Amino acid sequence: MRKLGISIYPEHSSLEKDLAYMKLASKYGFSRIFTCLLSVEESKEDIIKNFTAFINKAHNLGFEVAVDTNIDVFNKLGARADDISAFAKMGVDIIRLDWPLSDRENILITNNPYNITVEFNASSDMALDLLIKKGANRNQMSTCHNFYPQEYTGLSKERFDYFTQKYYDMALDVHAFISSNNDNTFGPWPVFKGLCTLEDHRHKDIVYQLRYLLADRRIKDVIIGNSFASESELKQLSEVDLSIPSLKIEEISDIMEVERKILYDFVHADRIDSSEYFIRSSISRAFGKDKDIPQRKSEKEYFEKGDVLIINNNLSYYKGELEIVKKKIKNTGERNLVGHFNEDEQKIVDILAEQNPFKII
Repeated sequence: MRKLGISIYPEHSSLEKDLAYMKLASKYGFSRIFTCLLSVEESKEDIIKNFTAFINKAHNLGFEVAVDTNIDVFNKLGARADDISAFAKMGVDIIRLDWPLSDRENILITNNPYNITVEFNASSDMALDLLIKKGANRNQMSTCHNFYPQEYTGLSKERFDYFTQKYYDMALDVHAFISSNNDNTFGPWPVFKGLCTLEDHRHKDIVYQLRYLLADRRIKDVIIGNSFASESELKQLSEVDLSIPSLKIEEISDIMEVERKILYDFVHADRIDSSEYFIRSSISRAFGKDKDIPQRKSEKEYFEKGDVLIINNNLSYYKGELEIVKKKIKNTGERNLVGHFNEDEQKIVDILAEQNPFKII
Protein backbone atom coordinates (compact mmCIF):
# COMPACT_ATOMS: atom_id res chain seq x y z
CA MET A 1 0.00 0.00 0.00
CA ARG A 2 1.40 3.39 -1.02
CA LYS A 3 2.11 5.84 1.82
CA LEU A 4 2.52 9.58 2.04
CA GLY A 5 5.30 10.88 4.24
CA ILE A 6 6.67 13.99 5.88
CA SER A 7 10.18 14.88 7.02
CA ILE A 8 11.17 15.98 10.52
CA TYR A 9 14.52 17.50 11.50
CA PRO A 10 14.52 17.70 15.33
CA GLU A 11 17.92 19.37 15.56
CA HIS A 12 16.53 22.40 13.69
CA SER A 13 13.18 22.57 15.45
CA SER A 14 11.55 21.81 18.78
CA LEU A 15 9.70 18.75 20.00
CA GLU A 16 6.57 20.87 20.41
CA LYS A 17 6.63 22.11 16.80
CA ASP A 18 7.49 18.66 15.47
CA LEU A 19 4.70 17.05 17.45
CA ALA A 20 2.17 19.61 16.19
CA TYR A 21 3.28 18.94 12.60
CA MET A 22 3.08 15.18 13.10
CA LYS A 23 -0.43 15.47 14.53
CA LEU A 24 -1.50 17.63 11.59
CA ALA A 25 -0.03 15.21 9.04
CA SER A 26 -1.57 12.24 10.81
CA LYS A 27 -4.95 13.96 10.63
CA TYR A 28 -4.60 13.98 6.85
CA GLY A 29 -3.57 10.35 6.57
CA PHE A 30 0.22 10.62 6.35
CA SER A 31 1.90 7.57 7.84
CA ARG A 32 5.63 7.79 7.16
CA ILE A 33 8.37 10.03 8.57
CA PHE A 34 11.84 10.62 7.19
CA THR A 35 14.46 12.09 9.49
CA CYS A 36 18.19 12.59 9.26
CA LEU A 37 20.98 11.59 11.64
CA LEU A 38 23.75 12.82 9.30
CA SER A 39 23.50 16.41 10.51
CA VAL A 40 22.94 15.73 14.22
CA GLU A 41 25.88 16.85 16.37
CA GLU A 42 24.67 15.63 19.78
CA SER A 43 26.39 12.98 21.85
CA LYS A 44 25.48 9.32 21.45
CA GLU A 45 23.52 9.39 24.71
CA ASP A 46 21.54 12.50 23.72
CA ILE A 47 20.80 11.15 20.24
CA ILE A 48 19.41 7.91 21.65
CA LYS A 49 17.42 9.74 24.33
CA ASN A 50 15.97 12.45 22.10
CA PHE A 51 15.25 10.30 19.07
CA THR A 52 13.68 7.60 21.23
CA ALA A 53 11.24 10.18 22.60
CA PHE A 54 10.58 11.55 19.13
CA ILE A 55 10.04 8.10 17.55
CA ASN A 56 7.76 6.97 20.37
CA LYS A 57 5.51 9.96 19.73
CA ALA A 58 5.58 9.23 15.99
CA HIS A 59 4.60 5.61 16.57
CA ASN A 60 1.73 6.67 18.81
CA LEU A 61 0.40 8.71 15.88
CA GLY A 62 0.66 5.78 13.48
CA PHE A 63 3.89 6.69 11.67
CA GLU A 64 6.78 4.48 10.69
CA VAL A 65 10.13 6.25 10.93
CA ALA A 66 13.11 6.13 8.58
CA VAL A 67 16.46 7.59 9.67
CA ASP A 68 19.14 8.66 7.20
CA THR A 69 22.56 7.31 8.16
CA ASN A 70 26.09 6.64 6.97
CA ILE A 71 29.20 5.01 8.43
CA ASP A 72 29.94 8.09 10.56
CA VAL A 73 26.52 7.77 12.22
CA PHE A 74 27.15 4.07 12.85
CA ASN A 75 30.50 4.83 14.44
CA LYS A 76 29.03 7.55 16.63
CA LEU A 77 26.27 5.24 17.89
CA GLY A 78 28.63 2.31 18.34
CA ALA A 79 26.63 0.33 15.79
CA ARG A 80 27.92 -2.29 13.35
CA ALA A 81 26.33 -4.18 10.50
CA ASP A 82 25.99 -7.20 12.79
CA ASP A 83 24.79 -5.14 15.76
CA ILE A 84 22.21 -2.40 15.13
CA SER A 85 20.74 -2.64 18.61
CA ALA A 86 21.25 1.13 19.07
CA PHE A 87 18.74 1.76 16.27
CA ALA A 88 16.39 -0.88 17.63
CA LYS A 89 16.54 0.77 21.06
CA MET A 90 15.39 4.05 19.51
CA GLY A 91 12.50 2.27 17.78
CA VAL A 92 13.74 2.92 14.23
CA ASP A 93 11.66 1.18 11.55
CA ILE A 94 13.88 1.91 8.54
CA ILE A 95 17.61 2.57 8.33
CA ARG A 96 18.37 4.48 5.14
CA LEU A 97 21.96 4.11 4.05
CA ASP A 98 22.85 7.38 2.35
CA TRP A 99 26.03 5.62 1.32
CA PRO A 100 26.32 1.82 1.32
CA LEU A 101 28.57 -0.19 3.56
CA SER A 102 30.81 -2.95 2.22
CA ASP A 103 29.08 -5.84 0.43
CA ARG A 104 29.62 -8.10 3.43
CA GLU A 105 28.20 -5.47 5.81
CA ASN A 106 25.24 -4.74 3.52
CA ILE A 107 24.36 -8.43 3.53
CA LEU A 108 24.71 -8.68 7.30
CA ILE A 109 22.59 -5.62 8.07
CA THR A 110 19.70 -6.80 5.88
CA ASN A 111 19.60 -9.97 7.98
CA ASN A 112 19.14 -8.07 11.24
CA PRO A 113 16.90 -9.71 13.88
CA TYR A 114 14.88 -6.56 14.62
CA ASN A 115 12.77 -6.53 11.46
CA ILE A 116 14.30 -3.16 10.59
CA THR A 117 14.14 -2.44 6.87
CA VAL A 118 17.40 -1.37 5.25
CA GLU A 119 16.81 1.29 2.62
CA PHE A 120 19.47 1.84 -0.02
CA ASN A 121 20.04 5.06 -1.92
CA ALA A 122 18.06 4.70 -5.15
CA SER A 123 19.90 7.67 -6.68
CA SER A 124 23.05 5.60 -7.00
CA ASP A 125 24.15 2.65 -9.12
CA MET A 126 24.44 -0.39 -6.85
CA ALA A 127 24.45 -4.10 -7.62
CA LEU A 128 21.75 -4.95 -5.09
CA ASP A 129 20.77 -7.96 -7.19
CA LEU A 130 24.20 -9.45 -6.49
CA LEU A 131 23.81 -8.76 -2.77
CA ILE A 132 20.51 -10.66 -2.82
CA LYS A 133 22.18 -13.50 -4.71
CA LYS A 134 24.89 -13.61 -2.03
CA GLY A 135 22.44 -13.75 0.87
CA ALA A 136 20.99 -10.29 1.48
CA ASN A 137 17.42 -10.50 2.78
CA ARG A 138 15.16 -9.03 0.08
CA ASN A 139 12.28 -8.96 2.59
CA GLN A 140 14.14 -6.35 4.64
CA MET A 141 15.37 -4.24 1.74
CA SER A 142 13.94 -1.20 -0.06
CA THR A 143 15.31 1.85 -1.88
CA CYS A 144 14.68 5.57 -1.61
CA HIS A 145 15.90 8.33 -3.89
CA ASN A 146 17.87 11.33 -2.68
CA PHE A 147 16.55 14.84 -2.39
CA TYR A 148 18.58 17.80 -3.62
CA PRO A 149 18.71 21.05 -1.60
CA GLN A 150 20.85 22.90 -4.15
CA GLU A 151 19.00 24.34 -7.13
CA TYR A 152 19.77 22.70 -10.50
CA THR A 153 21.23 19.56 -8.87
CA GLY A 154 18.15 17.31 -8.79
CA LEU A 155 17.89 14.26 -11.00
CA SER A 156 17.06 14.63 -14.66
CA LYS A 157 14.19 12.49 -15.91
CA GLU A 158 16.70 10.30 -17.74
CA ARG A 159 18.78 9.54 -14.63
CA PHE A 160 15.66 9.15 -12.52
CA ASP A 161 14.28 6.63 -15.01
CA TYR A 162 17.56 4.72 -15.15
CA PHE A 163 17.91 4.34 -11.39
CA THR A 164 14.22 3.73 -10.74
CA GLN A 165 13.90 1.03 -13.39
CA LYS A 166 17.04 -0.70 -12.13
CA TYR A 167 15.64 -1.28 -8.64
CA TYR A 168 12.03 -1.71 -9.74
CA ASP A 169 13.19 -4.62 -11.92
CA MET A 170 14.68 -6.21 -8.79
CA ALA A 171 11.20 -6.14 -7.19
CA LEU A 172 12.42 -3.66 -4.57
CA ASP A 173 10.21 -0.79 -3.42
CA VAL A 174 11.39 2.58 -4.73
CA HIS A 175 10.42 5.77 -2.87
CA ALA A 176 10.99 9.43 -3.77
CA PHE A 177 10.73 12.99 -2.45
CA ILE A 178 8.58 15.95 -3.39
CA SER A 179 8.93 19.49 -2.07
CA SER A 180 6.69 21.90 -0.18
CA ASN A 181 6.43 25.46 -1.47
CA ASN A 182 5.54 26.83 1.96
CA ASP A 183 7.50 29.82 3.27
CA ASN A 184 10.57 29.29 5.47
CA THR A 185 10.90 25.54 4.98
CA PHE A 186 14.12 23.80 5.92
CA GLY A 187 15.95 20.49 5.75
CA PRO A 188 19.05 19.00 7.34
CA TRP A 189 21.38 21.52 5.70
CA PRO A 190 21.30 25.35 5.51
CA VAL A 191 19.96 25.44 1.92
CA PHE A 192 16.35 26.45 1.31
CA LYS A 193 15.46 25.91 -2.34
CA GLY A 194 13.16 22.95 -1.73
CA LEU A 195 13.93 19.26 -1.27
CA CYS A 196 12.72 17.21 -4.23
CA THR A 197 14.17 14.26 -6.14
CA LEU A 198 13.48 15.46 -9.69
CA GLU A 199 14.91 18.86 -10.60
CA ASP A 200 11.93 19.48 -12.86
CA HIS A 201 9.69 19.39 -9.77
CA ARG A 202 11.45 22.22 -7.95
CA HIS A 203 9.01 25.09 -7.27
CA LYS A 204 6.18 23.21 -9.00
CA ASP A 205 2.79 22.76 -7.36
CA ILE A 206 3.15 20.03 -4.74
CA VAL A 207 0.03 18.16 -5.90
CA TYR A 208 1.42 18.08 -9.44
CA GLN A 209 4.67 16.59 -8.09
CA LEU A 210 2.72 13.82 -6.38
CA ARG A 211 0.50 13.13 -9.37
CA TYR A 212 3.55 12.86 -11.63
CA LEU A 213 5.14 10.23 -9.40
CA LEU A 214 1.87 8.31 -9.15
CA ALA A 215 1.65 8.19 -12.94
CA ASP A 216 5.20 6.82 -13.07
CA ARG A 217 3.79 3.63 -11.42
CA ARG A 218 7.24 2.48 -10.23
CA ILE A 219 7.34 4.82 -7.22
CA LYS A 220 5.70 3.57 -4.04
CA ASP A 221 5.91 5.96 -1.06
CA VAL A 222 6.13 9.71 -1.67
CA ILE A 223 7.68 11.92 1.02
CA ILE A 224 7.73 15.70 1.45
CA GLY A 225 11.45 16.39 1.85
CA ASN A 226 11.34 19.79 3.51
CA SER A 227 9.65 20.90 6.69
CA PHE A 228 7.09 22.23 7.41
CA ALA A 229 4.53 21.86 4.63
CA SER A 230 1.43 24.01 5.05
CA GLU A 231 -1.87 22.56 6.21
CA SER A 232 -3.32 23.46 2.83
CA GLU A 233 -0.64 21.39 1.07
CA LEU A 234 -1.17 18.43 3.41
CA LYS A 235 -4.92 18.60 2.84
CA GLN A 236 -4.58 18.82 -0.94
CA LEU A 237 -2.21 15.86 -1.03
CA SER A 238 -4.55 13.83 1.14
CA GLU A 239 -7.33 14.36 -1.40
CA VAL A 240 -5.33 12.82 -4.26
CA ASP A 241 -6.39 9.29 -5.21
CA LEU A 242 -3.16 7.35 -4.63
CA SER A 243 -4.44 4.30 -6.49
CA ILE A 244 -4.58 5.78 -9.99
CA PRO A 245 -2.90 8.50 -12.09
CA SER A 246 -4.86 11.70 -12.67
CA LEU A 247 -4.63 14.49 -15.24
CA LYS A 248 -5.77 18.04 -14.54
CA ILE A 249 -7.61 19.54 -17.49
CA GLU A 250 -8.20 23.18 -18.43
CA GLU A 251 -11.84 23.02 -19.58
CA ILE A 252 -13.24 25.14 -22.39
CA SER A 253 -15.94 27.56 -21.29
CA ASP A 254 -18.95 26.10 -23.15
CA ILE A 255 -18.48 22.39 -22.49
CA MET A 256 -21.69 20.33 -22.62
CA GLU A 257 -22.92 18.21 -19.71
CA VAL A 258 -22.62 15.00 -21.74
CA GLU A 259 -18.99 15.87 -22.46
CA ARG A 260 -18.39 16.62 -18.80
CA LYS A 261 -19.70 13.17 -17.87
CA ILE A 262 -17.41 11.54 -20.41
CA LEU A 263 -14.44 13.46 -19.03
CA TYR A 264 -14.97 12.90 -15.33
CA ASP A 265 -17.23 9.87 -14.79
CA PHE A 266 -15.00 7.27 -16.44
CA VAL A 267 -11.65 5.68 -15.73
CA HIS A 268 -9.85 6.15 -19.04
CA ALA A 269 -7.02 4.20 -20.64
CA ASP A 270 -5.25 4.17 -23.97
CA ARG A 271 -5.94 1.24 -26.27
CA ILE A 272 -3.41 -1.56 -26.69
CA ASP A 273 -3.39 -0.71 -30.42
CA SER A 274 -2.58 2.89 -29.60
CA SER A 275 -2.10 5.57 -32.24
CA GLU A 276 0.94 7.80 -32.59
CA TYR A 277 -1.45 10.75 -32.91
CA PHE A 278 -3.52 10.46 -29.76
CA ILE A 279 -4.39 8.47 -26.69
CA ARG A 280 -7.74 6.80 -27.41
CA SER A 281 -10.06 5.98 -24.54
CA SER A 282 -12.91 3.93 -26.01
CA ILE A 283 -14.58 3.05 -22.71
CA SER A 284 -17.00 6.00 -22.97
CA ARG A 285 -18.33 5.02 -26.41
CA ALA A 286 -21.00 2.74 -24.96
CA PHE A 287 -22.24 5.71 -22.94
CA GLY A 288 -22.08 8.13 -25.86
CA LYS A 289 -23.61 6.01 -28.60
CA ASP A 290 -27.22 7.03 -27.85
CA LYS A 291 -26.39 10.57 -26.68
CA ASP A 292 -26.63 13.73 -28.72
CA ILE A 293 -23.15 15.22 -29.08
CA PRO A 294 -23.53 17.96 -31.69
CA GLN A 295 -20.49 19.39 -33.43
CA ARG A 296 -19.14 22.46 -31.71
CA LYS A 297 -17.33 24.75 -34.11
CA SER A 298 -13.69 25.47 -33.32
CA GLU A 299 -11.53 28.15 -34.88
CA LYS A 300 -8.57 25.80 -34.72
CA GLU A 301 -7.58 24.41 -38.11
CA TYR A 302 -5.38 21.87 -36.35
CA PHE A 303 -5.55 20.31 -32.92
CA GLU A 304 -2.24 20.45 -31.07
CA LYS A 305 -0.50 18.27 -28.52
CA GLY A 306 -2.34 18.42 -25.20
CA ASP A 307 -5.77 19.14 -26.70
CA VAL A 308 -8.53 16.90 -25.32
CA LEU A 309 -11.23 15.85 -27.80
CA ILE A 310 -14.51 13.96 -27.77
CA ILE A 311 -15.92 12.48 -31.00
CA ASN A 312 -19.26 14.04 -31.94
CA ASN A 313 -22.32 13.02 -33.98
CA ASN A 314 -20.40 13.40 -37.26
CA LEU A 315 -18.55 10.13 -36.61
CA SER A 316 -21.44 8.27 -35.04
CA TYR A 317 -19.88 4.80 -34.70
CA TYR A 318 -17.11 6.24 -32.52
CA LYS A 319 -19.25 8.87 -30.80
CA GLY A 320 -18.25 9.55 -27.19
CA GLU A 321 -14.65 8.37 -27.57
CA LEU A 322 -12.19 10.56 -25.67
CA GLU A 323 -8.88 11.39 -27.31
CA ILE A 324 -5.78 13.23 -26.06
CA VAL A 325 -3.71 14.65 -28.88
CA LYS A 326 -0.05 13.63 -28.94
CA LYS A 327 0.77 14.82 -32.45
CA LYS A 328 -0.78 17.60 -34.52
CA ILE A 329 -3.93 16.55 -36.43
CA LYS A 330 -6.33 18.35 -38.75
CA ASN A 331 -9.67 19.47 -37.36
CA THR A 332 -12.14 17.60 -39.60
CA GLY A 333 -15.28 18.56 -37.64
CA GLU A 334 -15.68 15.07 -36.17
CA ARG A 335 -14.16 15.92 -32.82
CA ASN A 336 -15.14 18.51 -30.24
CA LEU A 337 -12.43 20.33 -28.33
CA VAL A 338 -13.31 20.05 -24.62
CA GLY A 339 -10.12 21.20 -22.95
CA HIS A 340 -6.35 21.23 -22.88
CA PHE A 341 -3.52 19.83 -20.77
CA ASN A 342 -0.78 22.35 -20.06
CA GLU A 343 2.91 21.57 -20.56
CA ASP A 344 3.33 19.99 -17.12
CA GLU A 345 0.26 17.79 -17.52
CA GLN A 346 1.55 16.71 -20.92
CA LYS A 347 4.63 15.35 -19.17
CA ILE A 348 2.32 13.08 -17.19
CA VAL A 349 0.52 12.08 -20.40
CA ASP A 350 3.90 11.18 -21.90
CA ILE A 351 4.71 8.67 -19.16
CA LEU A 352 1.35 6.90 -19.19
CA ALA A 353 1.85 3.41 -20.50
CA GLU A 354 -0.60 1.78 -22.91
CA GLN A 355 -3.71 0.58 -21.10
CA ASN A 356 -2.54 2.47 -17.98
CA PRO A 357 -5.82 3.59 -16.34
CA PHE A 358 -6.16 7.26 -15.43
CA LYS A 359 -8.73 9.80 -14.35
CA ILE A 360 -9.28 13.34 -15.54
CA ILE A 361 -9.80 15.91 -12.81
